[in-house]
Amino acid sequence: MVHTIRRSIALYLIVVICLVLIYSSIFLFLMFGEAHHIPEQRTNLNMVTAIYWVITTMTTVGYGDVHFTEGIGRLFSVIVSISGVILIFALLFPLVITPWIESRVKYMLPTRVPAKLSDHLIICGYSQPVESLIEELEHQKTPFVVVEDDEKIVKDLLERGILCIYGDPSDRDVLEGVNIGKARGLIANKSDEMNANIVLTAREMSELKIIAILEDVSKRRYLEYAGADSVISPKSMLGSFLGRKAADPTVSHLVDATEFLKNVEIIEFPIYPRSELIGKCLKDAEIRKRTGCNIIGMWTGGELLINPKSTDVISSSSILLAVGTNEQLIDLKKLTRGENV
Repeated sequence: MVHTIRRSIALYLIVVICLVLIYSSIFLFLMFGEAHHIPEQRTNLNMVTAIYWVITTMTTVGYGDVHFTEGIGRLFSVIVSISGVILIFALLFPLVITPWIESRVKYMLPTRVPAKLSDHLIICGYSQPVESLIEELEHQKTPFVVVEDDEKIVKDLLERGILCIYGDPSDRDVLEGVNIGKARGLIANKSDEMNANIVLTAREMSELKIIAILEDVSKRRYLEYAGADSVISPKSMLGSFLGRKAADPTVSHLVDATEFLKNVEIIEFPIYPRSELIGKCLKDAEIRKRTGCNIIGMWTGGELLINPKSTDVISSSSILLAVGTNEQLIDLKKLTRGENV
């Protein structure tokens, strides 16, 4: 970014200097032509006067102490004035001023975390489902940092007191800025293409646990080859339960769970006919209060709801995607099966 701005400034200055010299030469030529009729004008005709006239005309100051009296000279004055307006308002601001201001604002955003931060989770990319994960991490008092390349999102997170940095999460320097060597895990939550770059870079730098959140299931193998320990596709995870409504109710351990951290997992739960949750909205179900789990997704009526609302109703065909500890998820499993908690 800095190099681009410097190139823009250099190009702009070259254009301005060239135009000033060309216009100054034309000014002297035309003004000497007029001086044949008015000899006293020859006295102050030099390059300094020419540059002075060009600059005052281009900046539309136009003091009027030096001016043309003939038609061709006045037409040239109009051309110089218009080109000056174009240089200032159409080129100077978009090519130089605005990028410079943006770079200064971005420079003020944090790009590194405190050196003492360790045993933390790196979340590459913020989204609504990540919001529920953040709540769970805060509840578990697990340190984490969000890496985001969207300036507005970074500002919003900082205002909320959430530790985050600005930068491209697939960039080696950015990952070094979040102490990847001291981290316990990383979640890649950008596009599938960027996630692959994030995983490759992170795996080269550390042996930490890497989880990639996938959009296109067909690209799962690429992320696994890149070095991801786990690949999660919320849509496929929820959809896989549509045909699995008759699991053994005597099984007490959790299957198909993906571990984010040592004590935090994500798993899907189908709703069984005996569950008391049927017909209740998420607010009335009080799942968080009763089990400690966060519901980050729900498949209902053939539609996947990511980060569902508190007013969304749980039906017998619903499938819940929850985040929590193993003990919390076991309690939720009992609720979805109609067992006493």
